[in-house]
Amino acid sequence: MAGVDQGTASKGTVLIVEDEESIADLVRLYLEREGYRVEWRGDGRSGLAAVSSTRPRLVVLDLMLPAMDGFEVLKALRNGGGRLPVIVVTAREEEADRVLGLELGADDYVTKPFSPRELVARVKAVLRRAETEPAEGPEPPMHLGDLTVDPARHEVTFEGRPVQLTAREFELLAYLVRNRGLVLTRDQILERVWGYSFPADTRTVDVHIRQVRAKLGDRAPIVTIRGVGYKADDRQ
Repeated sequence: MAGVDQGTASKGTVLIVEDEESIADLVRLYLEREGYRVEWRGDGRSGLAAVSSTRPRLVVLDLMLPAMDGFEVLKALRNGGGRLPVIVVTAREEEADRVLGLELGADDYVTKPFSPRELVARVKAVLRRAETEPAEGPEPPMHLGDLTVDPARHEVTFEGRPVQLTAREFELLAYLVRNRGLVLTRDQILERVWGYSFPADTRTVDVHIRQVRAKLGDRAPIVTIRGVGYKADDRQ
């Protein structure tokens, strides 16, 4: 793959870990047009090693890789406690793959075939979200019935027990509780929680909502408004 002129790249490095070179070439082309420097690795082990050597701002990670699959790479990245933004790519339609990737700490996912323009937009959105400056002063804990969400401590308790959420699941739940009683559309949630300012697959929201509900349990105070979106409400 041809390299980018180092003098033109000003937005940092994006690491692509993808075994199909034609796909990696196409993604590289679109990212370089936006001013990113791009590194490519064709298997999981070299991709994981490249995280240390190239110090990317974000990783685009295919889940189906030779030698070491994307799930293993993602798990290794998160086991060290790092919060390097990762967008996972899968050719499979099975929701289980997407859910597992999100559970392991992926920031977003795309399913092949995908639009390179949409992937670039997602890269920008994830980076924008990851690098947003926190608000001044800690936000106080929020309560909704038996649910407590503490943004300062990044902790959730429900019915007296702690609930372990991924970073994105926590942001989603906090946004719902912060706007308790209000119906929030999937597009609103995508814009505020994911930072998307473009049309995107709203199944991303549905997958995360299902995960949060599963972790909270049967009495989770999240209501589905059919055909519209969701709201946080303990009066069900």
